Amino acid sequence: MKKLDTRLMHPRDQITMIIDKVYRSGLTTTSGGNISVIDENGDIWVTPSAIDKGSLRASDIICVRKDGTIEGRHKPSSEYPFHKAIYEARPDIKAVVHAHPPALVSFSIVRQIPDTNIIPQAKNICGPIGYATYELPGSEILGDVIAKEFEKGFNAVIMENHGTVVGGSDLGDAFQRFETLEFCGRTIIYGSTIGSPKYLSDDQIAEFEEQIPRLLPEMKEVEHPSDERAIREEIKKIVHRACEQGLMISSYGTVSVRWRDNDFLITPTNVARWDIQNEDIVQIKDGKREPGKIPSRSTWLHQEIYKRNPHVNSVILTQTPYLMAYSVSAEKLDVRTIPESWIFLQDVPNVPFGSHFAGEETILNLLSENTPAVIIENDSVLVTGDKLLGTFDRLEVAEFSAKSLTMGASLGKLVPINPDQVEELRKKFLS
Repeated sequence: MKKLDTRLMHPRDQITMIIDKVYRSGLTTTSGGNISVIDENGDIWVTPSAIDKGSLRASDIICVRKDGTIEGRHKPSSEYPFHKAIYEARPDIKAVVHAHPPALVSFSIVRQIPDTNIIPQAKNICGPIGYATYELPGSEILGDVIAKEFEKGFNAVIMENHGTVVGGSDLGDAFQRFETLEFCGRTIIYGSTIGSPKYLSDDQIAEFEEQIPRLLPEMKEVEHPSDERAIREEIKKIVHRACEQGLMISSYGTVSVRWRDNDFLITPTNVARWDIQNEDIVQIKDGKREPGKIPSRSTWLHQEIYKRNPHVNSVILTQTPYLMAYSVSAEKLDVRTIPESWIFLQDVPNVPFGSHFAGEETILNLLSENTPAVIIENDSVLVTGDKLLGTFDRLEVAEFSAKSLTMGASLGKLVPINPDQVEELRKKFLS
């Protein structure tokens, strides 16, 4: 995948890249959704009407010039009027994403706004959410209603009985807001399926954000021998794979791999996960960070895990749709219901929000060869392992198990195997 750099990429290339990601992430249909970018000349580049979103090419993108002249071989999206209205109402917005992602459509038809305090990063990424009452799709009136919500300062709006529309300072910013808001919606819905979602306070979210300044000192010189470069490539591939598999979203997710002794490499903060490249990854050596880079805010935790657990050589900290249902509801992920999953994961404890902050000992005291994973309430799941691929496999098993349990909860009581049967598994597979 190409690196998204709005300073260098033409608007039509940005749009085709992001609409492809929206479509392949299951956030729109072949015919649904539209994206636009306004350039420095005031020209608006927008997806065409009734063209397959799964095979859109740069040459399909339409340009509506500032004077109203239309250039391109197709018609502009039927929803172009509200894109234009948003840009007129908010000159600071340079890109707009509109689609009908399943969770946010669910909120729109019950006429509710998702509470972004469900996960820590969402409040700052999404901001307060507006609400646009129903009007005929593609109409000038709908454009006026939506524009009025953006005039109030909202950067994301739920469209009644329709979907959602978000704006951003560039297309990467808009997509991250769009994806994060949909993830919030799914987390609330899945959490409601198995229990009652609980939300973070503003103070807890502020405490999360304050983790960023606690940086390690910079190393004076950095070397990149071949084994270190191989780890960078491995991390990049797993992060991209996690995004493709729906096991990581662009606004959250950390992967680290032990390099030599207690030195390791870790993903950065403030870089879209699906867009991470080898050069973005941060080396941590002798307690110092690679110059000019900001590693994940959870670096301290990774560092301590490696120091205290010689058997651990890789760590993944991420948000996945179904595991987050257990994270936000504080319900127990009982993998004793699925023997094969228990062999991979054993018992997975829940720990309070904040247990992953620098200086906290809760997770460090729990992790062991018999407890390779924990669920952090309203935040994430943390999985450890030897080889990175094996750690990723463990994450996949955990998410698949959570999905089965969440779906099973709608059918009846979940019945685990008994303690004697668990002991049989332990003796055969873990001794």
